[in-house]
Amino acid sequence: MGTSPRALLTGIGYLALFVLGVVQGLIGSFQYGRSPAPFVAIGFPLVLIATCVLAGWGLRTYSAGILPALGWVIASFILAMPRPNGSVIIEGGSAGEWYLYGGALAAAAGAVVSFFTWIGAKSRA
Repeated sequence: MGTSPRALLTGIGYLALFVLGVVQGLIGSFQYGRSPAPFVAIGFPLVLIATCVLAGWGLRTYSAGILPALGWVIASFILAMPRPNGSVIIEGGSAGEWYLYGGALAAAAGAVVSFFTWIGAKSRA
């Protein structure tokens, strides 16, 4: 029993979208405080929502829109947890809160928009 090339390519695409979300979370977690601080912290969630919506629209599946959000959430929230030595990567200031909470809302909004895009594509097919 072999795997069809189409299924393999779809799986690689989904993996790439998840890794893209992880990379966005890693970059955002270390760069959210750049100057001008609150605007950069707000910009990263906007990029995340665009990634989720475009992935869901491009592949016409709900899971394509949620995978970048899932990767971002895993990377960002792991990096937001305090370390045993007391260091914190994402601090609790306004920029950190805008980045984490705004990103979580953007991930949820991107998943919802992707879902409705998927439903719209299914109804037109």
